[in-house]
Amino acid sequence: MDCGPDHKSFCRLNAMPLLMIGVPYELVVRNSRTSERTLRFWVSRFNECGIDGLIHRPGAGRPRILGHDEIKTKILPVVDDPALADQTHWTAKKLCGWLKDHLVADLSYRTVVRYLHEHDDKLKVPRPMPEPPDRDAWEKRREAFASELLALLENKDGEVFFGDEAGFEGDPRPRQKWVKRGSHPSIGYYGGHVRCNVVGAVNPRDGQLVSLIVSHNDTEVFQAFLDTMAEEVPDQGKPIWLVVDNASWHHSKALDWHHIKPLHLPPYSPDFNPIERLWQHLKSHYLAGFVTKRSEELADKLEVSIKQLLSLPETLKSVCRTHSD
Repeated sequence: MDCGPDHKSFCRLNAMPLLMIGVPYELVVRNSRTSERTLRFWVSRFNECGIDGLIHRPGAGRPRILGHDEIKTKILPVVDDPALADQTHWTAKKLCGWLKDHLVADLSYRTVVRYLHEHDDKLKVPRPMPEPPDRDAWEKRREAFASELLALLENKDGEVFFGDEAGFEGDPRPRQKWVKRGSHPSIGYYGGHVRCNVVGAVNPRDGQLVSLIVSHNDTEVFQAFLDTMAEEVPDQGKPIWLVVDNASWHHSKALDWHHIKPLHLPPYSPDFNPIERLWQHLKSHYLAGFVTKRSEELADKLEVSIKQLLSLPETLKSVCRTHSD
């Protein structure tokens, strides 16, 4: 009785020892708060199947229209590459209609969306990126860089940091928020050019973050960041790599990299830099709805937010997790 999965099972199992020790039938019915007919059914189930006959198990519900393997082989390839179905993009409604016509599967809109969510698919707006002039050469360069980066990440004798700069506005783009249906939420808008920049580097393996709040970005500012990083990530006899993009100040010959080794991303490859996700996390979780007319207030807000992130290395590791993890 103590190990019963729920209250229903407890009541059913409790009725049996009461009957066995001679408690009158009418009292057992009252104690179980059920009908005499139901109690007889419990006794019959107990005599036929023992304890297992009395444990309540919820029904399995309606069977799935498509199993997980069918979804992986028939739906997901088409979702990942709409060209296989002579489409350029999908909406859930369009995909639902296509499946009905081509798979003869009567799937509702909600079922299609649930199947996609089960396999970690979600609706996102693609990030616009400039088209490289020579796509074939660009893809080969990306593949070579990915192999090199993966080898560095798998090498436990070295550390890989990902660096980048990000700008933060005093009146950022409004974010979604929960409101009462029918209400019309608003947020203040200043319209002036209040901006602060952050230059930082993160190690996805242990969540270490090095950052500076600056007014602008150039070679001098980046050198100050390298000096700071060299102090916070001292030379311990193992290689320390810093992955950065191709901003002009990252290629300056006047830079003193100390014991840090630079590794430049291929052009048009921000997706290889997980610190991009950290900047988005900072904007959406810490600065959403924050509006100010003064650069000093924005810098103070950034400082407080980054300090909170520094105390949450597991969050940093999660947000900046790489594919090698």
